Amino acid sequence: MAITQQGPLAVISLDDGKANAIGPQLLATLGQDLDAFDESPARALVLTGRSGFFSAGLDLITLAPFDRDAMDAFMRLFEQVMKRVFALDRPVVAAVGGHAIAGGCVLAMQADLRVCVDRGVRFGTNETQLGIGLPPSALEPMRLAIPTASLVRAAYLGELFEPADALALGLVDELAPPDHWWEAALARAESLAAVPREAFAQTKRALRGPVLASMAADHDAAVEGWLDTWFSDEGRARVAAAVERLSSR
Repeated sequence: MAITQQGPLAVISLDDGKANAIGPQLLATLGQDLDAFDESPARALVLTGRSGFFSAGLDLITLAPFDRDAMDAFMRLFEQVMKRVFALDRPVVAAVGGHAIAGGCVLAMQADLRVCVDRGVRFGTNETQLGIGLPPSALEPMRLAIPTASLVRAAYLGELFEPADALALGLVDELAPPDHWWEAALARAESLAAVPREAFAQTKRALRGPVLASMAADHDAAVEGWLDTWFSDEGRARVAAAVERLSSR
């Protein structure tokens, strides 16, 4: 993972050499890159992944053995980093050129706009299919971004969508062909970067302030409720089955 400067834009590229699965190390490194962005003169942030994967979601192989205290600490770090991205007062564009699944989709949903390659990727939160729920960092940004009618498929059913369906549901804002998706994402980020900074920041705070307040309300109880699903009998069984599939690849 690294942060680079490209004209008025800062670019954070997730790249663990694999599927950008989200574990404690990836979150710590992303936090460091956000620190660097805070100190930079960049007018907007582009958040992207590696070839084939924006992020495949939580690192189930690493996290499955965690006891409740360790998983509680991880989820609080996850929520903290997601909230940092969501609350940045400069524009954030998620450039999705690979799969954005579960926690990877959650990370993309923290951005102001999502530009996605128009084929060959899946996008969505499939946590309920694993027997686990969605934390505040997933639900509240999704509720802000998509119509209420889309929540049945996107949240309750936990479907993974082809790009065209993700666009129709409001999960992504723009599709671009494989040979142009990166340039399209940069163009959208540059258009947002051209908005006067204080005007953009005030408007974003006004739009996202109520969402942040909702995320903060009963946050401890919400995390505990999420942990209850992770450690439920069905959750443990489904996560274990997913780990077995991943380990056999």
